[in-house]
This record gives sequence, structure tokens and C-alpha cells, in this order.
Amino acid sequence: MKLSTRADIEVPLAQVFEDFANVEAWERAALRRGAEVTRTASLPAPGVGMAWQARFDYRGKPRDLTVTVSAIEAPNRLAFDGTSKSVDGTLTVEFLELGARRTRVKISTEIKPRTLSARLLLQSLKLAKTRIKTRFEARVTKLCADIEDRHRAAPKR
Repeated sequence: MKLSTRADIEVPLAQVFEDFANVEAWERAALRRGAEVTRTASLPAPGVGMAWQARFDYRGKPRDLTVTVSAIEAPNRLAFDGTSKSVDGTLTVEFLELGARRTRVKISTEIKPRTLSARLLLQSLKLAKTRIKTRFEARVTKLCADIEDRHRAAPKR
């Protein structure tokens, strides 16, 4: 199952990339939402090969997920791979400079089943794809608006 969307942000490209590449902030966000996150492959700076083991509840069951940074092409692209017992997934975030203070963010994700039960789950999700895509787009839009608000409120350099 593939989902993708894009949003424009009134923030310079370098700052948007920096916000998306801030792995500590993403770790804290996952912890606030109830996930257990452990960094398994730590590097001195964010880079390809950095990995995390995450545990969270989904549909009433605990799920384990391994997330690995698969590509960092500053300041244009970030890519992550996720693997669990039943699904594999990729998340790609691409950045395009539209102007000195405007950036386009394109986020795409793909999930592939590894088991028959995961295939059935993804098939049922495809039936609700319009609703899922709407929620996905709303979350990306909110994330981009939060980044804009943070940079508007930050003191000018």
C-alpha cells in the first residue's frame, strides 16, 4: 500500500531539513505517544545505518518495529526502512526549495506484507484508502504547520 502527499512550508530549506533530520525530537515524540524506543545503532551524528527498536500497541496488541536510516542526502532527501514480523515499509521525505523562504516537502510511504494475516490487513486498509489518505494528509499538513509556527516564534538570527 502506497501513500504520498506534499505540503509547502514558509521556512528555508536548510531549517526544514534540520527539523526533519532531528532524530532526538522524533524519539521524544514517539515516547510521548506511548512507544518504547531504543537506539540500537548509534552514530555520533545522524547518518545512514542509524537504527532504533520500537515497541508500541496497535489494535490491542504489542508490535515490534526496527527502523533504520537508509539514506540521507542533505538537504534534499531522507529515507527510512521499517521492518516488523509481519510487514516491511519505507518512508521517504523529499525537500524542494521553492524560494529563499519557501520549501516543498513530499512524504511518501509504502508498506508491504510479509505474512498472510498482514496481507489481509493491508487489503482491508485498501478498502478504506480514501479515509486513510485524508488522515495521512491532515497529519503531514499539521506537522508542516507546527514547523512553520516554531520558526515564526523563534528569535531571528
